[in-house]
Amino acid sequence: MAPRSVNQTSNARVHPRSSEKTSHPRARRRLIFALDVASLKEVDHYVALLADEVGLFKVGKQLFVHAGPEVVRRIHAKGGTVFLDLKFHDIPQTVASASVEAARLGVKMFTLHASGGVDMLRQAQRAVRAVCRAERLTRPTLLAVTVLTSLGRDDLKRVGVRAGPAAQVVRLAQLAQQAGIDGLVASPREIAAIRRACGDKLTLVIPGVRPQDSTADDQKRILTPHQAMQAGANYLVVGRPIRDATDPRQAARDIVADMARGLRKQPQVGTTRSRQ
Repeated sequence: MAPRSVNQTSNARVHPRSSEKTSHPRARRRLIFALDVASLKEVDHYVALLADEVGLFKVGKQLFVHAGPEVVRRIHAKGGTVFLDLKFHDIPQTVASASVEAARLGVKMFTLHASGGVDMLRQAQRAVRAVCRAERLTRPTLLAVTVLTSLGRDDLKRVGVRAGPAAQVVRLAQLAQQAGIDGLVASPREIAAIRRACGDKLTLVIPGVRPQDSTADDQKRILTPHQAMQAGANYLVVGRPIRDATDPRQAARDIVADMARGLRKQPQVGTTRSRQ
């Protein structure tokens, strides 16, 4: 499904931010809106529309290639917080250098591929810690991507991975934990297995979440927001169900309310740092 245009979605002026701020603040802080858009005009629109409804805005490859680091600065200037999802995967020094620049941008979180290996992950986290100490920066949360939520067992077999998604996720999660990474990006279906294998200290950021009445799109291993939070997620990433809704603000509020119900049933789940 194609993204709705800015003119097709509700206008921020119709919903005054100051008078209709969403309830469930604890759940709201844990909702990440995927800014999978192609222009700064759309960025401005959705940040103005959703800044009081979500906790973070995800900037991915399409938007970053289009607009560069300026899009992060633009979101910050409008009061938003950024999750930079570029999934760094290269030789260790290259990833370490890119990670330092992500830290300098002031993002709250950014991603690396766990399949890059222990050395790549470890060098990145050490470089980030060093630059944040030296330049007195707030250290971002480093998240290792395990197995993309668009991949199933057959997809893994085609690229030479004999293990199923759940086993491969756990293997990569343990590798990332060994390297000192703060958290993981994984399918909601693997939350329980990760918690059993790695404990409750890792921050889990979970895409592949869809409200009960939404289509799965290109996601293969999904849960509802309620189910994902109850299972032990720390943050959820949601894009199309909000962006393509007739009223994106109300869609975000409905998701937050569902997350809040799951949080109330969630066992105590640790986070990497108290500021999360």
